Amino acid sequence: MSHDPQPLGGKLFSKPILLFAPLIVLCGIFILKRLIFGLGSVSDLNGGYPWGIWIAFDLLIGTGFACGGWALAWAVYAFNRGDYHPLVRPALLASLFGYSLGGLSITIDVGRYWNLPYFYIPGHFNVNSVLFETAVCMTIYIGVMALEFAPALLERLGWKVSLRRLNKVMFFIIALGALLPTMHQSSMGSLMIAAGYKVYPLWQSYEMLPVFSLLTAFIMGFSIVIFEGSLLQASLRGNGPDEKRLFTKLTGTLSVLLALFLLLRVGEITWRDKWSYAFAGDFYSLMFWLEIALLMFPLLVLRSARLRTDSRVLFIGALSMLLGCALWRLSYSLLAFNPGNGYHYFPAWEEILISIGFVAIEVCAYILLIRLLPIIPPLQRQERHEASKA
Repeated sequence: MSHDPQPLGGKLFSKPILLFAPLIVLCGIFILKRLIFGLGSVSDLNGGYPWGIWIAFDLLIGTGFACGGWALAWAVYAFNRGDYHPLVRPALLASLFGYSLGGLSITIDVGRYWNLPYFYIPGHFNVNSVLFETAVCMTIYIGVMALEFAPALLERLGWKVSLRRLNKVMFFIIALGALLPTMHQSSMGSLMIAAGYKVYPLWQSYEMLPVFSLLTAFIMGFSIVIFEGSLLQASLRGNGPDEKRLFTKLTGTLSVLLALFLLLRVGEITWRDKWSYAFAGDFYSLMFWLEIALLMFPLLVLRSARLRTDSRVLFIGALSMLLGCALWRLSYSLLAFNPGNGYHYFPAWEEILISIGFVAIEVCAYILLIRLLPIIPPLQRQERHEASKA
């Protein structure tokens, strides 16, 4: 049987599509309302909280979840782990949507969005801004991912492309795709350094925030590959491509990254003498220990050779890592941020529905494209027939 990716096929308007479609419609309506009537019409943002859930969740966590393609690019192309190549296209597709929707969240979060074209005019560049570097890298990276994904579309259209000629170009594109997220994912951690004392001491670190942000990006990237692959396998009732062996191998890399993150996290708190905050018994200490527990659990479980080959354990472990890293990012950017002066923020229901709508868009687009384009490894004929009914 061929190992080249093939379209999954099956019904386009399946139950998940019909379930999420109303959320996408609501998301579009509220975005239109925001663009016409302003930020205040759909959000609870204010002078103390200039950004909220659209940045903390949609951008920082969303792009973290979208790091699967980048993490695998390092594994496959930088460290020559060719075994992981079948996982690249599904991860790349999810990354493309995740980053695109993260860029959209920035667009709707900008107060005077009509000034966005100035970002592309050289005379208006602010090269001293971390936000500028992040925006430049993200914009270019979205284009790079589109180019990396182009062969799947060309294959579906039946266009014959010389692999030798394509590989000469792809080498540069993939190298750029590996570099850019390394830059802007670390910069996303640097953003909150400027907030100083407004970020609770357990998360504020002038030296380590960029390093923590980069490490969580790698952990979330590899974890989302296992998480999405497990969901796909479950949706196909066990008849999908058997990638458990690859997921099990990934746990070795994840264990090293988890151990390094936790070691540096605890080391920074010890070096800066912050343990009194961790045992204060307040909301912040609870969030800290929940974060540590979520990241310690998979590290302990994945040490067992027997447990890490269990599909359910792999899924739960990946979910735990995603939640732990997401909680760290949500905490340093929003939950542990206090501007003082009596400012308070809780997302308006329209903000929440827009964020949910972004997730719905990504899920529906992912399902549609794996059915239409050669993304996942092929199934056997009988398996494909059963999957088309799902």
